[in-house]
Amino acid sequence: MKPERNDRQKPGQLEKYSDWLDTRFRIPGTGITFGFDFLIGLFPVVGDILSFSLSGGLLIVMIRKGASGKALSLMILNISLDALLGSIPFIGDIFDLFFKANKRNLDLFQSHFEEGKHQGSAWSVIITILLILIAIFVLVLYLAVKLVEWFWHLLS
Repeated sequence: MKPERNDRQKPGQLEKYSDWLDTRFRIPGTGITFGFDFLIGLFPVVGDILSFSLSGGLLIVMIRKGASGKALSLMILNISLDALLGSIPFIGDIFDLFFKANKRNLDLFQSHFEEGKHQGSAWSVIITILLILIAIFVLVLYLAVKLVEWFWHLLS
């Protein structure tokens, strides 16, 4: 199903939804904003799952409104980073306060339609992510080997 032209030009409800999740409230005197995503994330596990689900709901709406594969892959990356790093106790809460994945995704969505950015295939993003994951895997494997060598040296 092809999205309607009006859906592409007016995200309206998406802006409100994103605002409620990421920037609805302000800490007086700091300029720091937060939303229900941050508040929900303060509850371990259940809050992180609910926060991830709400971000996923926003993503589904953007899919239905016709965001490109490249824009969607960047949005999924934002949501994944938010879920992964946001689930770390205390540090994740601080991360959630400043990262604002839903606001970032709304900005991606709007720039996709208003400025024609992030058009086309997601393969460049997917390949970059895969290369980063491979590099992390190699680093972890290297560190594991060094750790085993160190223990072996201690035992001998």
